[in-house]
Amino acid sequence: MKQRLALLGSTGSIGQQTLDIVRQRPDEFEVTTLTAARSWERLVEQAKEFGPDNVVIADKSLYGVVSEALRNEPVKVYAGDEALSQVVTSGEVDTVVNALVGYAGMMPSLSAVRAGKRLALANKESLVVAGEHIMREAAERNVPILPIDSEHSAIFQCLLGEVSPVRRVIITASGGPFLRTPAEELANVTVEQALAHPNWSMGAKITIDSSTLVNKGFEVIEAKWLFGLKPEQIDVLVHPQSIVHSMVEFDDGAIKAQLGAPDMHLPIQFALRFPLRGECGESRFSFADHPTLTFERVDNERFPMLQTAYECLRKGGNSCCVMNGANEVAVASFLAGRIKYIDIAHVIQQTLCRATFVASPSVEDYALSNSESRRIAQEIVKEL
Repeated sequence: MKQRLALLGSTGSIGQQTLDIVRQRPDEFEVTTLTAARSWERLVEQAKEFGPDNVVIADKSLYGVVSEALRNEPVKVYAGDEALSQVVTSGEVDTVVNALVGYAGMMPSLSAVRAGKRLALANKESLVVAGEHIMREAAERNVPILPIDSEHSAIFQCLLGEVSPVRRVIITASGGPFLRTPAEELANVTVEQALAHPNWSMGAKITIDSSTLVNKGFEVIEAKWLFGLKPEQIDVLVHPQSIVHSMVEFDDGAIKAQLGAPDMHLPIQFALRFPLRGECGESRFSFADHPTLTFERVDNERFPMLQTAYECLRKGGNSCCVMNGANEVAVASFLAGRIKYIDIAHVIQQTLCRATFVASPSVEDYALSNSESRRIAQEIVKEL
């Protein structure tokens, strides 16, 4: 029987690569739901190719144009963020692939878990914002959460078959386009420069997050929830080649690493087919062609947001939610040319100082914190 997929964020980078795998394995996978935020033309193209039961366009203003474009197709069309959380609960869905970007992915993840769906998770913000709630409910319902991020997929693979305690995990970071850029030159960084990631092809928002290491900070937070770790058990090392995707050290000093070419098809397919492996495109790594793999500590002066993420994780409560909301506003403002690159960190830090702290937030509190942090961040952007 085919595995029925609800693919949230089908028009983005992870979504499109997930559909590559569906094309390669049509006997294993069937797409029943496709969703997009605003990229309606690509969503329509995908719907015509894969014939899902339904599609969701998050931007309600685009409902009419999507409905018209699919009027001759046997596809139901829905619109709005609420629909994202509703379609994942369908009885026609086995696995939810959450490839949404930002806070918008949190409630669909929680809804999928509550509906007992297998969750293949690429949306970092789900666990950054509400990791405690999502992981607790997943444990209560015995719902598997399979990481798609290459770093967490690597840790997951290194832990398979192990029963001994973990001393620490080591998450690798490429360092992005500004690894060797003097800190004083970052004030003049352009959007084009920040989007020029040396190793990975990703969407604009996550590419900027990778350049500031906010992305790596969020991965630290994710690792805490996914693997039940303390902040001091999670280290980050710069690894410019992006071949070692992450490592796990055990109490006896042994370190296991997962290596491979920087290609997201592999961790996506591993999450979808787990525990099986199989052919996955043409990605092959040759040690002979890449004889040198290097590692170095993170420069916290150049990348202050990594330590900010650790501070939020240690403080707990709604701190990580506030950091995420501020970051989403700051990145959007930078991409729109309203602030400088170095202002991203300023907006995040100032929002954390001004936002209301909630020590034991409910899901409803996260929604309030998200709104408040965005409002504060927008005010700070206007001040700059």
